Amino acid sequence: MSDLRELYQEVILDHSKRPRNAGALADANRAAHGDNPLCGDKLALALRVHEGVVEDVAYEAAGCAISVASASLMSETVKGRPVAEAEEIFRRFHRLLTDEPKPDDLGDLGKLEVFAGVREFPIRVKCATLPWHTFHAALERGGDGEATVSTE
Repeated sequence: MSDLRELYQEVILDHSKRPRNAGALADANRAAHGDNPLCGDKLALALRVHEGVVEDVAYEAAGCAISVASASLMSETVKGRPVAEAEEIFRRFHRLLTDEPKPDDLGDLGKLEVFAGVREFPIRVKCATLPWHTFHAALERGGDGEATVSTE
């Protein structure tokens, strides 16, 4: 179990130190901002969605390692997926951190399962879910302006 926990910590540290898909997205057609005032996490997310597929994702994140790593892994996970599939992953990830995950959730989330241990630290759940709530808001808002999400 400690080997598994170490592996999870390595994945989170890797993604927080070398975030994937970080930066601006010039041709974005969806956007949202996320804010976790208690922790100080901030996220600006941009998406390019075309014909029901999340073609590209970029974000600018400032915050704790959990928040940055979650944004990085989220961006890798949803990029190239149909919107409906990405939204289902959001729901499964959210259950993993906030509820009892369903049996189908485990083993189906891939690298995202590294965040399962965050449930033990309720104050950090908001850090891990902020990028996902921001992603969800960007999809729901469509191209109609920018959405803002707060964990409070």
